[in-house]
Amino acid sequence: MQSTEMETMLAYVETFFRQSGAHDLDHVLRVTRLCEEIGKAEGADMRVLIPAALFHDIARPIEEETGIPHEEEGARIAEDYLRKAGYDAERIAKIVHAIHTHRFSTGPEPETLEARILSDADKLDAMGAVGIARTFMQAGEHGGGIGDAVSHIHEKLLKLRRLMYTDAAVEIAKRRHALLERFIDSLEDETGSGRTPMV
Repeated sequence: MQSTEMETMLAYVETFFRQSGAHDLDHVLRVTRLCEEIGKAEGADMRVLIPAALFHDIARPIEEETGIPHEEEGARIAEDYLRKAGYDAERIAKIVHAIHTHRFSTGPEPETLEARILSDADKLDAMGAVGIARTFMQAGEHGGGIGDAVSHIHEKLLKLRRLMYTDAAVEIAKRRHALLERFIDSLEDETGSGRTPMV
C-alpha cells in the first residue's frame, strides 16, 4: 500500500492514544511491524493486513469507559473510517473481520490469512522481552506487583506459543517463549517463589 495512505491512517489512529501503557500506540506499531514481517513470509494481502494492524486496538483506550469490547468497537471505527476514505469494500470486510477476531481470549476464530497473522502478531507482542515489560506495566496499571505479573506469565504468556496459526509466527514464538522461560525461572529463583521459607 502507498506510504501516504498508511501515514494518513496512522495519524488518525494516533488521535485515540493519549497515554502510554501496555496497550498504547507503541504496541500498535510493534504489532504492525510484526504483521509486515509475517505477512511477507506468508504471502498476505498487505492492503488488508496493515490497516487491520493499525486499527486493531484503536478502541482499547475507551473500552472501560464505553463497556464495549475493543475488538467490536475497533472494527466499527475502522469500517466507518475506511468507507469514508473510499477504501475497497471487499477489503474493508476482511479488515473488519481481522480486527473483530484478533483477541485470542474472546470472540470468534480468525478465518482469513490476514486475520490469523494479526492474531499471531498481537500474541507475539505479549511474549519475549517486550511481553515481560508489558506484563509488569499492566500489573502496575492495575495496582498489582511482581506476584501479579508472575501469575499472568504462567496463566497466559507461557501458553501463547501453542496458539500460533502461521509458520512464520511459530518460529518467532519459539525464540520469545525460550526467553520467557529463562526469565521466569530466574525471577522465581531470586524471589523464592513456590518455596517454603525457613523459620
